[in-house]
Amino acid sequence: MKTKKFIKKFFITLLVLVLLTAALAAAGVVYLTVHEYSPEERESVDPFGVSTKSVSPGDTVTFLTYNIGYGADDDKHDFFMDGGKTVTTESADNITANMDGIIKVLTEQNANISLLQEVDIDSKRSYNIDEASLISNAFSDSNYAFATNFLCEYIPYPVTDTVGKIHSGIMTINKFNVNSAERIALTNGFKWPVSTCQIKRCLLVEKIPLQDSKKELVVINLHLDAYDNGEGKKAQYKELCEFMQLEYAKGNYVVAGGDFNSTLPSVAKNKYPLKNTEYYEPPTITTEYLTGGWKYCTDDSLPSSRLLNEPYDKSSENTQYYVIDGFICSPNTIVQSTKTIDTEFKYSDHNPITVSVTLVK
Repeated sequence: MKTKKFIKKFFITLLVLVLLTAALAAAGVVYLTVHEYSPEERESVDPFGVSTKSVSPGDTVTFLTYNIGYGADDDKHDFFMDGGKTVTTESADNITANMDGIIKVLTEQNANISLLQEVDIDSKRSYNIDEASLISNAFSDSNYAFATNFLCEYIPYPVTDTVGKIHSGIMTINKFNVNSAERIALTNGFKWPVSTCQIKRCLLVEKIPLQDSKKELVVINLHLDAYDNGEGKKAQYKELCEFMQLEYAKGNYVVAGGDFNSTLPSVAKNKYPLKNTEYYEPPTITTEYLTGGWKYCTDDSLPSSRLLNEPYDKSSENTQYYVIDGFICSPNTIVQSTKTIDTEFKYSDHNPITVSVTLVK
């Protein structure tokens, strides 16, 4: 009799716990849905800082793109979404040290325009350090624009050490005067309720006036989907191409750069073969949307990114490389050079890439 009472009590207690857990989970989904970041299709962005340089048709402009991995994805760490273990690094000092290194790289390259991705301004994973301010303070001769693409009050995953709050985005540092800056939303590759905790991808577009010309230099900073099923990334890339074509049809010069999370078509086939089918496998960008002289620019002599399945070890057989960062330039430009900067992934899981582009008169 006592055994039956015990079993009955045990299952009632278990049922109550299950119902409470379900209720808490439902309440969490409702909270995240109500507070989901839902930007407009197009939003103006106010550039901060003052730039004094100008540019004209015939000039050569240097660009840099660098996914800085929010100052945490350095050579000593892995990441749980890539098969590693790390969610948050050990200390704020680690973030600060990496940001110092990233700023040093940017300073040494001295590009006219730098396009940065995964820049945190208030996130648990980077100890709430305002990385955008750290970077902008180091470049007093430039203006900067920031577009939020990841804003979530709380990400309840993984259970053992949750990601927590995130406020992150893409950032453009520009030594030239800017006519306008705008955040343009891209297709969301995730469905509810997963979408409540996902990045809201976008383009950060700056339009730079050209001296003695009605044309503009249109600069696009981007970071396309990574962990989607592939359809979101395809839609986002198509939207990017359509926007670029519209601007080029106006007579403007167009340069788009960033982290495509896809292999650029200019990369030699099997240059960095996939070592394990469980690893992230980026698709190859299609050229069907941009024809007639559009240029895909990257330097595959070095990888632009590594998988964060383990701390970086170039001698490890598990080290997986990719070339998923680069630029697309309009037909009215001449690409003088493209170069991957070998940082040996010391500060981020990406290497920066530079391109030198002449605006044809």
